[in-house]
Amino acid sequence: MDQDPDSVLAGLDPEQEEAARAVRGPVCILAGAGTGKTRTITHRIAYAVGTGAVPPGQLLAVTFTARAAGEMRTRLRVLGVGRGSGGPGVQALTFHAAALRQLRYFGPRVLGGPVPELLDNKIRLVGTAAAKAGVRDTNRTVLRDLAAEIEWAKVTLCPQALYPARAAEAGREPPVPAATMVAVMAAYEDAKARGGVLDFEDLLLVTAAAIEEHRDVAEELRSRYRHFVVDEYQDVSPLQQRLLDAWLGGRDDLCVVGDPNQTIYSFTGATPSYLLGFGRRHPGATVVRLVRDYRSTPQVVELANRVLGKRSALRLVGQRPAGPRPTFAEYDDEPAEAAAVAAQCRARIDAGTPASELAVLYRVNAQSEAYERALADAGVPYVLRGGERFFDRVEIKQAMLLLRGAGRSADPATKMVDTVRDVLSGLNWSPSAPPPGGTARERWESLAALVAVAEELAAVQPEAALADLVAELEQRAAAQHAPTVQGVTLASLHAAKGLEWDVVFLVGLVEGTLPIQHALTDEQVDEERRLLYVGVTRARESISLSWSLSRTPGGPRRRRRTRFLHGIAPEGSSGTGTPAARRRGPAELPDGADPELFSRLRAWRSARAEAQKVPAYVVLTDATLAQLAARQPLDVPALVAVPGIGQQKLDRYGEDVLAIVRGEPAPSGAGA
Repeated sequence: MDQDPDSVLAGLDPEQEEAARAVRGPVCILAGAGTGKTRTITHRIAYAVGTGAVPPGQLLAVTFTARAAGEMRTRLRVLGVGRGSGGPGVQALTFHAAALRQLRYFGPRVLGGPVPELLDNKIRLVGTAAAKAGVRDTNRTVLRDLAAEIEWAKVTLCPQALYPARAAEAGREPPVPAATMVAVMAAYEDAKARGGVLDFEDLLLVTAAAIEEHRDVAEELRSRYRHFVVDEYQDVSPLQQRLLDAWLGGRDDLCVVGDPNQTIYSFTGATPSYLLGFGRRHPGATVVRLVRDYRSTPQVVELANRVLGKRSALRLVGQRPAGPRPTFAEYDDEPAEAAAVAAQCRARIDAGTPASELAVLYRVNAQSEAYERALADAGVPYVLRGGERFFDRVEIKQAMLLLRGAGRSADPATKMVDTVRDVLSGLNWSPSAPPPGGTARERWESLAALVAVAEELAAVQPEAALADLVAELEQRAAAQHAPTVQGVTLASLHAAKGLEWDVVFLVGLVEGTLPIQHALTDEQVDEERRLLYVGVTRARESISLSWSLSRTPGGPRRRRRTRFLHGIAPEGSSGTGTPAARRRGPAELPDGADPELFSRLRAWRSARAEAQKVPAYVVLTDATLAQLAARQPLDVPALVAVPGIGQQKLDRYGEDVLAIVRGEPAPSGAGA
């Protein structure tokens, strides 16, 4: 690094500069969302190297994901202190990558032979262990939940004998009784030993144990690495902390960075206790708080602060110019909510916002189906992050296969929705509460979403048979599988962490979903609140929050808005003085649209909706009517090119719509 070290500090705010000048540990940087955390720690590293306080080859920066480590390496190279910028360079690695490098180096001398092969997927061995332990149901869903419990026990350093007590204390829901779970764990470890392999948790355990038990290894490693930086420290697990302690060997030249407000991975074994207790573990530590938020407008920041209230460890202060106030909307049912969000996305894109700068965030992946469908109907491209498209999920493919077969022999006297429930019972689905285990619960929620589609179709078309449902599902699948290069992001709140967009829609904000119904303890509910906070802080400029009172059109309005918005969202209002449950205003017309044609189409739609006894949006959305008024299609090819007009809409309403556009009376006689 040839530049003046003080030049590295140029452009940092006072708190960031204070953190950067604290070149020797122990240092704790409490960095709120959008406060320039990565910028601060990389400039701190560059300043420490530039002043000679820290030799670059003796500093190891550790984070949790390969993406974050890659970003840190890039910034360090730009600052002239990373690998590839001359000299030894600072290393930035994940915990697992660092452990793997170290174990490969000293492993042969402490293991008495080559390092065992690393198991990249433990499902097969878990299946063997489950069978040996007497677990009868060993489908992939159960095996994934068994694997998750094994991982949780290992990263929390929970001995097998103590698993039942600690799992109960933590509110775990294993897919098998706790005693059986212990037997599965023991059989899994035996299977690994016989196969001569290590899993990812073993990688950290063996590395830590080698340092703890072999003085020569400890001395060599500790002379090699004397200074440590740990990012996202609120997500560290007891196992990762054990490895970090082994690296340190009682030294305190350590800088940790984290945000306790973004602790959302406790279910995987992460704990914020190490971050929050850093001052007690390291008396005299330098503690710096970063609270200036450069990501979001003051309006978004204010909402984020209000979501956490007194529970917040850091109260953010917005630094950007003012933006629009957050909006709140309540809808009669989930399809209406999805259609409204899709229409807003369409309007944003038409107004010039890139689709990639919009995101729709939800609590559970099963919620994606309604939004995949609504966006496809509105002609809005989308991409899923952190999950599969709804119709690509294994359980949905299985269900579709069974429904197609049942459609050939279904009893016409049996209600279609009842037949669907019977068919799905063949996949061990029941309408009662979801089963224990995270993967099993996700599978249950996906199949429940399929039932909701059937209920929605029955509400719109009471005479619909199973064959009609299959046709509807196939049409939806075809529309939702259209390839896209750039689109609106659909993601769960967990998958959205670390990302940001100009415009964010937080949807499905109802009790039982957020907080999730199995969040029972105060700690679990607080984590759900932090999850909402993470969602809010993903927005740079605009944020909309919404919920619906029923899953399906005409269904019982039993849902309640999440408790986390009490005192924040205007009671009984969308925030604009309009009753939230009636937010059905006309779409903003695109350039060149005929307002009179738009009015005639709305009048026709109202008549059709009243005749069918369904909400108006079920016929056609405002966004679709607006596009019809702009494009004015005169034949079938032009009509199907309009976003929101699929084969089903064409068959049901195409003749009417074309007649109205041509200025003729609609064949149905409605609204021409």
